[in-house]
Amino acid sequence: MNANSLLKFVVITLLTIGLMGLFAALPTPKVAISPQSSELQVSSWLKSLSPEAAIAQRYEIEGLWRQVYENLPGLPLENQYISRSSGEVAEDNTLVGRLIRYHVYVRGRPPIYRFDWKLTLADYLGINEQIVPSLYPSADALRVNPLEGDIAAIEALNRSQRDALVQVLVDTFSSAFNRTQSPAQPPIQPPEGSAPSPVPPSSPSRLRDPQPGDADLLLP
Repeated sequence: MNANSLLKFVVITLLTIGLMGLFAALPTPKVAISPQSSELQVSSWLKSLSPEAAIAQRYEIEGLWRQVYENLPGLPLENQYISRSSGEVAEDNTLVGRLIRYHVYVRGRPPIYRFDWKLTLADYLGINEQIVPSLYPSADALRVNPLEGDIAAIEALNRSQRDALVQVLVDTFSSAFNRTQSPAQPPIQPPEGSAPSPVPPSSPSRLRDPQPGDADLLLP
């Protein structure tokens, strides 16, 4: 390699190194996020939340099935199944309790709308979403999967009974939701013994016109 070729090689190498350093020193451009992209990110984040985490913050659903039976005493309990852990009858494991857990936990449906409860009953009637036996509430907690018996119990209800069940479920959860709302804050009272806040003066009335003798009031 002659001197000219060597010189060109050195110059090109130095230029390349200089350009690489220049680009590395440049600030990284900020990518603008459109409102549509932001909404998609928020939507994806909300969908990533489990139904249990979202619902448990607002409701205590484990005992609400009792209120449903109090309002609908003729509703079948379906609580004759044997617990795998205790070997005894799980009397608190009822049809309505499993219905609620299926609606909230398995399907992740809001419990305060009639339409969503009708969708859940439609699942039991076989005209909407298919219920997976292995995912049904208490399928692994009881010796016999209660799904088949629960489907038969829902199918045995007539239309007016199913409508009444939907309404009671909505009313029960709506009442529970209202109870979880924070109460109104009481008005802030001044500390005991502190001076009361001064009352702001009322708006001055319109000045009257000057009267004869008013200047005498300025004299000592």
